[in-house]
Amino acid sequence: MITADYNERALMPRISIDEFEELIREQVPFITSLGARLEALGKGTATVRMAGKPEFLRPGETVNGPVLFALADVAMYAAVMSLIGRSEMAMTSNLNINFLRPPPMGDLLAEAKMIKLGKRLAVLEATVFSKTVEGEPVAHATGTYSLPPESRK
Repeated sequence: MITADYNERALMPRISIDEFEELIREQVPFITSLGARLEALGKGTATVRMAGKPEFLRPGETVNGPVLFALADVAMYAAVMSLIGRSEMAMTSNLNINFLRPPPMGDLLAEAKMIKLGKRLAVLEATVFSKTVEGEPVAHATGTYSLPPESRK
C-alpha cells in the first residue's frame, strides 16, 4: 500500500525554488540581470515572472523578441530541473518560438510544462503572457533539452 507521505513526496519537485534561483545566479547570471524570478514550481511545470524594463523595448515600444525567448527558455529549464534535480549540464539543444502579438512594456509571465521526459532528451512547451495584454498569449515556445547521463538515475 502506498502511504500518503510517499504520494506527497512523489508529487514534489526535485529542486526547490530557492535552489533553482541559486543555480541561475551561479550558472546563468544573465538571467538574473533580466530580473526573471521563479514564482511557482511543480513536478514538470514552472512559472517565471519578469518585470518590464525600458531596456527591453524595441522600436515601436514593444518588448524585444530575445527577452521573450530568454523568459521561455528559463521557464522550461526550471521545469526540467523540477523532474531531474539540479544539473548544470542539462542544456537547451533546440528552442522554437512563435511571437503571437507584440507586447507593450509590462510584466511578463512564462508558464512551462513538460511534454516528454526521456533518458537523454526532454521536450517542453512554454506560453508567455503579458500583464498588458489581458488573457492572450504573446508567445509560444517549444524546446528540447539535452540531459546528462547521470540525470535519470
